[in-house]
Amino acid sequence: MLSILVWAPILGALLISCLPQAIGAQRARQIALWIAGIVLLWTAYLASQFDLSTASLQFQETLPWIESLELSYQMGVDGLSMPLVIISSLLSWLAIFSSDRQINRPRLYYALLLVLSGAVAGAFLAQNLLLFFLFYEVELIPLYLMIAIWGGALRGYAAMKFLIYTAVSGALILAAFFGLALLSSSLTFDYDVLQNQTLPLATQVILLTTLLIGFGIKIPIVPLHTWLPDAHVQAPTPVSVLLAGVLLKLGTYGMLRFGLGLFPEAWKVAAPVIAAFAVISVLYGSFAAIAQTDMKKIVAYSSVGHMGYILLAAAAATPLSLVGAIAQMVSHGLISALLFLLVGVVYAKTGTRDINVLRGLLSPERGLPLIGSLMIVGAMASAGIPGMMGFIAEFIVYRSSFEVFPVQTLLCMVGTGLTAVYFLVLINKAFFGRLPDNLANLPQVRWRDRIPSVIVTVLIIFLGIQPSWIMRWSETTSIALVRNRLERNVTLTVAVPMPLELSLQPDLTLLPTLPDLQG
Repeated sequence: MLSILVWAPILGALLISCLPQAIGAQRARQIALWIAGIVLLWTAYLASQFDLSTASLQFQETLPWIESLELSYQMGVDGLSMPLVIISSLLSWLAIFSSDRQINRPRLYYALLLVLSGAVAGAFLAQNLLLFFLFYEVELIPLYLMIAIWGGALRGYAAMKFLIYTAVSGALILAAFFGLALLSSSLTFDYDVLQNQTLPLATQVILLTTLLIGFGIKIPIVPLHTWLPDAHVQAPTPVSVLLAGVLLKLGTYGMLRFGLGLFPEAWKVAAPVIAAFAVISVLYGSFAAIAQTDMKKIVAYSSVGHMGYILLAAAAATPLSLVGAIAQMVSHGLISALLFLLVGVVYAKTGTRDINVLRGLLSPERGLPLIGSLMIVGAMASAGIPGMMGFIAEFIVYRSSFEVFPVQTLLCMVGTGLTAVYFLVLINKAFFGRLPDNLANLPQVRWRDRIPSVIVTVLIIFLGIQPSWIMRWSETTSIALVRNRLERNVTLTVAVPMPLELSLQPDLTLLPTLPDLQG
């Protein structure tokens, strides 16, 4: 059942690429839309069949593949991956829908979009470490090509920078996976087996540090973030939507799944450092966004800051904070997608994204009133205004993290205030004031260009009013992750050799019980 989410887009990409050369962009787009729509409907069906009461993997698929490498085709979904699979399917369909209908080389363009969709779904569903790595690397190829071919004036530089950073990220992750497999007693890459392995704490810290750097590039955290603003500015709008809305979540998902899930003891040691980098990312991203004049760069640096909230919640590693981390992933995915869609419409109609040039776009007569109104909604959601999904996610992150890291949480809360600052500057300069003569009589925004933004806006407001529709997916999985961490800590504590006089004590009832140790 899960393989449909992976292979339907990839087979669809092969179908489009095999179509005759004379096929137009409109026909290629229609085929890609139908395939992405089928995947979205199938995702909705799987979500309706998902059991919210269990933390175990569901819809599992297992198939032996390359046994000499311990590479098996293992797929499964739980409360950590299911919300991300849903948002990935939705944003993939919206990215295809919002693509330029007259784009050049349409067969290659839509084929790459579908391959990207299938690879991301495979990464979220893979339960074998090597299988995850393969999908993690496959998504690099279409994203690089789409920036390099359909990007802006500096697309070559941005694409190559993205390629180098992501290649280093993959190499570090693969090194950590091989180190874990070789040092474990089972010599396997199966996640469910490795989750029960216990390595010396020093070894765990080394492997976890390697993983954190690898996934930190993908998130990205400061100072590993410099590829992201360049990639966003040069990428076409649909690629920016997928990059911010889905692909960055591969970093936070991998950090939780493979960092916290496989190295819970080392995670406790690294948690203060992770929280410190969360503060740095939030504050640096916010101040950098204030200094920008390009609308796309403002949204790009806001992503750097808002991904820091996920880091903070992950560092706290409580059941509630993990629920908040997943909620923030979904929230940021929707909000950043909305903002990039709106910036893309503004650029298409005005020919610029410079807020020092734009003025009065909210004008009801000759401007872009609906686009401006939706931009205000997106800014409010990003700034954590109540009634929006952003408020719920950030509130849960702050509420749960304050008990563990009070100072770091207070510093991250400053970032919420700074978010309001740079978005107010953007809206005030670009959308208020008098519309200049050079921007008079802008081309009309057709409803087909508005539909993606309206859909995402409705979801942001609806999930802000009814947040349980997202929170309930991850509650049991978050509790299970924390419980596994406690049990692993208990095992490590009991496994420490006791002094001789204690080891000769025959009254074993003096030893603390498991619940006592957990407490």
